[in-house]
Amino acid sequence: MNTVNLPYDPYNVIITGVGGQGNVMASRVLGNMLSRRGLQVTIGETFGASQRGGSVMSHLRISSGSTWSPQIPRGRCHLIISLEPTETMRVLSNYGNPNVKVLCNTREVHAIGVIAGDQKYPPLDDIKSWVAELSESCWFLAATDKAMELGNPILGNIMMIGAAAGIGVLPLARDDFEAVISEAMSADKLKINLTAYDFGSEMIGAAN
Repeated sequence: MNTVNLPYDPYNVIITGVGGQGNVMASRVLGNMLSRRGLQVTIGETFGASQRGGSVMSHLRISSGSTWSPQIPRGRCHLIISLEPTETMRVLSNYGNPNVKVLCNTREVHAIGVIAGDQKYPPLDDIKSWVAELSESCWFLAATDKAMELGNPILGNIMMIGAAAGIGVLPLARDDFEAVISEAMSADKLKINLTAYDFGSEMIGAAN
């Protein structure tokens, strides 16, 4: 297999969200897609109170030939794929740098403190301004809203994978996605996942 040239080696990706958004599945799918390209992928995960909407974060370290520790050093992330806006802020503050790229799903998931009235959820426009200031480039996508049109909001995680393919920083191919999903899911679920993936890629095209 041909050697894959990465923008950085290792290329560090964080997929973040809250419990119930399909964060772990997204990291597995993305990792398996890249493995099919002959890349070495190490995945490390951290879980908050995931069953109660707590933070869930997956670290992916991608290399053309080396195996790296699963924990990305602070300030060394290259791409953040976030399924929830305030989780974007949390990860960016710890792992961001002037060269980081950010993909952010705009659907809010309110923490218990916000629901109880003890905390305030920041306005989305403020989050967008803050993320834009602290990243090289960023895209905000209504992935969950689009997924609900397909009848299942969790498909937002697949749309974010399609979006990651759309920005072109990693060798993410639709054929590899189809192969990975075919191994993990029944045939009747393949079509809707391919549709979600394509929607994510198209959303990037519309945003550029």
